[in-house]
Amino acid sequence: MMKVYTGNQTGGTPGLLPQPYFWWEAGSMFGQLIHYWSLTGDSSYNDVVSEAIQFQVGANNDFMPQNQTKDLGNDDQVFWAFTAMDAAELGFPNPPSSDPSWLSLAQAVFNDQVLRWDTGACNGGLRWQIYPFNAGYDYKNTISNGGLFQLAARLARYTGNQTYADWAEKTYDWIAGTPIIGANYQVWDGSSRTGNCSGAVETYWTYNVGTLISGCAYMYNFTNGNATWGTRLSGLVNNGTSVFFVKTAGLNNPPVQAPPGGMIMSEVACEFPTPQTCDPDEPSFKAYLSRWLAVTTQLAPWTTQFIMPLLTASAQAAAAQCTGQATNMCGRRWYQTVWDGYFGVGEQMSAMSVFQNLLIGKVAAPVTAQKGGTSVGNPAAGGAGDNQQPSSGQVALGRVVGTGDKAGAGILTALSLILIIGATWWMIV
Repeated sequence: MMKVYTGNQTGGTPGLLPQPYFWWEAGSMFGQLIHYWSLTGDSSYNDVVSEAIQFQVGANNDFMPQNQTKDLGNDDQVFWAFTAMDAAELGFPNPPSSDPSWLSLAQAVFNDQVLRWDTGACNGGLRWQIYPFNAGYDYKNTISNGGLFQLAARLARYTGNQTYADWAEKTYDWIAGTPIIGANYQVWDGSSRTGNCSGAVETYWTYNVGTLISGCAYMYNFTNGNATWGTRLSGLVNNGTSVFFVKTAGLNNPPVQAPPGGMIMSEVACEFPTPQTCDPDEPSFKAYLSRWLAVTTQLAPWTTQFIMPLLTASAQAAAAQCTGQATNMCGRRWYQTVWDGYFGVGEQMSAMSVFQNLLIGKVAAPVTAQKGGTSVGNPAAGGAGDNQQPSSGQVALGRVVGTGDKAGAGILTALSLILIIGATWWMIV
């Protein structure tokens, strides 16, 4: 994975991946490396991660750098905020006092995004895009709104500030009040402002349900086991895992469609077609679902006995896909027992995430300001909303609208601690 990254080399730009990878995926990759450090204790990449994050904070310290603002969506910005929250919650080494703190960066993004809350249609919600000249400006997608929900929930738990909790509740209620969430907790991709959010784009993506699962888990923990949040969490986990975990399709190449109702994670919307339709972003989505399911077991331990067998089976299946080009290149279709010929940053991230998150039972839950957290916040950070206009000389990258507890301890006997750490390191290099 890090062989692709050149931002730490002479002439490179810290924090950026080369084309065809978008800016937001680079941010999520550094979050992955923070989790790697937390789960394994290997600090080899910490300096590279810190440099990359700080280089991309922008003039207002809110992850709106001038080299990206013309093409920036709310979902892009929030993924960098997730990485900053990862750093705060996992006790990642703090930056020098001359640089913005991890917590203040996440707070800045929150303050930006609540100013963009759009009551002009659909009775609220965030648009996908920040600027009206970008395709998707009239689309209210799940990952942008679910991203704000998750960010608010995490800030509430970390700081104890009720304002963040109120926004988490408000955002979840808005999502649940639209066709984006079905009666049985189906999670669709988004809804159009032009139709006043009267329908939904009925495409399933792992990161959409994942961000809602994570947000509900944080709110469940923050509210000390509130039954409403527990019911929401249970419904989302049950539906999401029934959709995105399939049975093996064996040696078929190209494979038949994998049977549903299994234990192997799949990005069903783009992996099932032959040829596959995944764009450069989408192979990374399983990384986030793995990460967010794993942290859910820490925040709501009763989910462990259900979630960890799924992650373990997925990790075992993914290992069979990591034989590409006679090296450590991982494919996409984990339910297929031979390498499918695909590889890239997203594929490596997803395999790495499901491997390393088998260690989640060995580490402490995310810290808070009251219990172990050392990142100092700034509640007034950011807050520029839409007012940071891109310069005329910037080049847009052309995004388009996509349709795109102890129970867990026994599970880890399937793979030894040393093998998991070794396999995870193997994904990075």
